[in-house]
Amino acid sequence: MLDRLKPNPGSRRRPKRVGRGPGSGRGKTSTRGVKGQGKRSPGREVPVYFEGGQMPLARRIPKRGFHNRSRVVCEVVNVGRLAQLGDGATVDREVLAKAGLIHGSGAPVKLLAEGDPPKNLSVNVQRISAAARQKIEAAGGKVELVK
Repeated sequence: MLDRLKPNPGSRRRPKRVGRGPGSGRGKTSTRGVKGQGKRSPGREVPVYFEGGQMPLARRIPKRGFHNRSRVVCEVVNVGRLAQLGDGATVDREVLAKAGLIHGSGAPVKLLAEGDPPKNLSVNVQRISAAARQKIEAAGGKVELVK
């Protein structure tokens, strides 16, 4: 059965063999034409995004707004989500990642104030909002900022 398998007729084409002399019909210039940009030697002389001198797409599309290059994107956790860790827990990057509350991407962790925190938390994060700090300390916990 396997010995009789073959591709459908017309589904496979022979490769174009260029530069094999005048008898091949594709000798001399090897289908590249005469002179010009496409004829030159490094194969791809211009970048892939080059549009032949036409105004490039990246410049045709309007730009909107301000993009801050020094913006730091934080992994955000609300204090209400810390309830699953239980009372008296120590909260840091590793604990949050293990609990699935952050992705563990290496970005700084910021604690925000939505929800009610468990009691006696010990929190070691990179950033915390003033309201979240107030809630944790009101519930008998302590907050330490780490670098």
